[in-house]
Amino acid sequence: MTHADETIRVVVADDSYVIRQGLAATLAAEQGIELVGVCSDGNELVATIAAERPSVAVADIRMPPSGDGEGIRVAMRLRETHPEMGVVVLSQYVEPAYAISLMGSGTSRRAYLLKDRLRNKAELLRAIRSVAEGGSVIDPAVVDVLIQARTRAERSPLAQLTAREREILAAIAEGKSNAAIADSLVLTKRAVEKHVNSIFAKLDLPAPQDVSRRVTAALLFLAEDERVGEMEPLV
Repeated sequence: MTHADETIRVVVADDSYVIRQGLAATLAAEQGIELVGVCSDGNELVATIAAERPSVAVADIRMPPSGDGEGIRVAMRLRETHPEMGVVVLSQYVEPAYAISLMGSGTSRRAYLLKDRLRNKAELLRAIRSVAEGGSVIDPAVVDVLIQARTRAERSPLAQLTAREREILAAIAEGKSNAAIADSLVLTKRAVEKHVNSIFAKLDLPAPQDVSRRVTAALLFLAEDERVGEMEPLV
């Protein structure tokens, strides 16, 4: 696990020159982060990872050589070859199926962000630090789409949730701890714990304390929607 006082070694991969250089400039200027590679495709990324052994890879979802889903494929291979490495996948659009594919073999050390978040460097840095420490982050926009789709499903248990409980479920799926949820929603930790217990009881899901397992449970439930389930899986 990477500790707060340790330097996070990061490699960036994106086929867009503008985004690549923007990411490089942002990370190179950040204290506690060392930029060890800037790549334009998946093959270059894999080679740089082998040579530099970074703590975190930030990768575009669409780039050569395979194009669509390349960032997800690299992340899935790294789960086997470099399980200790964090991966932040960047996407131009809200694509729940890709987020589910990324998290399918475990949510720890994985983040899925929309490129719109890059306008706020704090969002990117939070994701990088989170995956470096073993956590996970899902873009709120993706969580919103999953919740809306799941809610539309006939007799969805989500219909039982209060507005506050839906808000907290979205935060859980983003990878936030109870303490972080309490801070963001200006609630006490005890109040959040009560809401979380109620949510998992209503959805008939286990309520594990481990953040990654909580994210897995939330995503699996949200992904059960028929429309999401019919999306072509990434292979």
